[in-house]
Amino acid sequence: MFFVRTASEHDLEKVSALLAATWHATYDAVYGVDKVSEITAKWHSVQALAEKLKRKDSEFVVADDGKALGGMGYAAMSASEPTVAILHQLYVLPQHQGQRIGRDMFAELETCFPDAKVMRLEVEPRNTAAIAFYEAHGFEKVGETGNCGGDQSGSQSGIPALVYEKTLG
Repeated sequence: MFFVRTASEHDLEKVSALLAATWHATYDAVYGVDKVSEITAKWHSVQALAEKLKRKDSEFVVADDGKALGGMGYAAMSASEPTVAILHQLYVLPQHQGQRIGRDMFAELETCFPDAKVMRLEVEPRNTAAIAFYEAHGFEKVGETGNCGGDQSGSQSGIPALVYEKTLG
């Protein structure tokens, strides 16, 4: 049984490994192993995760069963839109998917931003499982971007994504 809790510095190596495993399982067939390795090295390094953990207007959670982490989630208030929370990451290890871990982490994250009226996220157009999950949780497609993760990494990724939003409150 996994429970959701706030992440700590102690978790970051495990979260980095979880993200690498999840990204390879999900995106190797889409982008290739080398591109996924490049992305995970940049976006999911312990150093990059530590910066997220320090951010004041954010929430970083993990799903923990006391022995291992089964998932992670990270959301933060938009720097440019004061009523928008951005769901940057919500990942569950493939072997633990279907156990309601994603649902539980999402339920926690969507309550962490009382000033937010909208939660926004980006999702790879070919990630049909993630799209189905988000739509089942009230998100609707509102657009597209050619720069997935651009605001989290500070650079142009060139990765296409669908943009989804959900009204909060």
